[in-house]
Amino acid sequence: MNSLTEPAEPEPDASVARPPLVRELLLVVGLFLVYKFGRQLANGHTAEAFRNAGDVWRLERSAHLPGEGLVQGLLLHGDTLVHAANTYYATVHFPATLGLLVFLYLRRPRHYVWTRRVLAALTAAALALHLTFPLAPPRMLGAAHLVDTAQVYGPSVYAAKPSTDTMANQFAAMPSLHFGWALMVAVALIVATRSKWRWLWLLHPLLTLFVVVGTANHYWLDAIAATALLGAALAVIRLPRTVTGRRIGRHLLPVPARPAVVAESRGASAVAPWSPRPALRTPPDSLSASDVLARMPIRIPVQVSPTPGSTSVTTAPRLVTSGAER
Repeated sequence: MNSLTEPAEPEPDASVARPPLVRELLLVVGLFLVYKFGRQLANGHTAEAFRNAGDVWRLERSAHLPGEGLVQGLLLHGDTLVHAANTYYATVHFPATLGLLVFLYLRRPRHYVWTRRVLAALTAAALALHLTFPLAPPRMLGAAHLVDTAQVYGPSVYAAKPSTDTMANQFAAMPSLHFGWALMVAVALIVATRSKWRWLWLLHPLLTLFVVVGTANHYWLDAIAATALLGAALAVIRLPRTVTGRRIGRHLLPVPARPAVVAESRGASAVAPWSPRPALRTPPDSLSASDVLARMPIRIPVQVSPTPGSTSVTTAPRLVTSGAER
């Protein structure tokens, strides 16, 4: 298991906030209950479900798809094999998907958010199709001549009569969420891990496809519809982007201020170079322009008129030297 779930990259998970656990539990449970109760709304459309089943069966034959009976014939070679297939159908579907979510939540929060969104979108689209296109499974269709392996060999998750089944809607065959969820499990683990063996996760949807068809719970077109819906969800919902090292530095490191004017003053402390105060603000004890001129060791000749503001050219100029010679 560890060799199949090595990290795909040094993912900066620290930059991706892990969703609160309680909120995620409530969200996942809420979505599951909405789906379960939503499927019940399609109950009672028996005539329409069987009419759609006949149309699907004829469409598959016209498309020259292999008959579901070919797969079931492989299972019926032994009681142990068909019993194992029924057990796989009944027990692997939900635990495998839940295990994926738990693993991604703990180890790959970025992939967890993406996977949860894709699964929610896929399930919502499947629910809409269940409500608008009720479909009886091939085990109920007389023209298919298939065996209801769950009822004959066990174990079964459905009641013997659909009208008495209060836990599941048996007329919600298209799309096959068994196959759709299994395919998403494989896709998520392949994307989130880097082991060279990670492609073996594709065996899960392939085995699920073999089981759902061989037990006569789904048509080939049910799996094709699930694949199309999952592909649309993956095209719309992209993997959340991570914050790169440069972006982390830009957001987390303090921005240095402009170098402050550090003046040599009487007992005044210098302004720290990282001070948030404006760098161009004049310190209260800075020198004035006249002080600067007075302290300069260079003589600066200046013409001074005796009368302030006078521009007379007859006034004799005199030299004003720096304070060092006063």
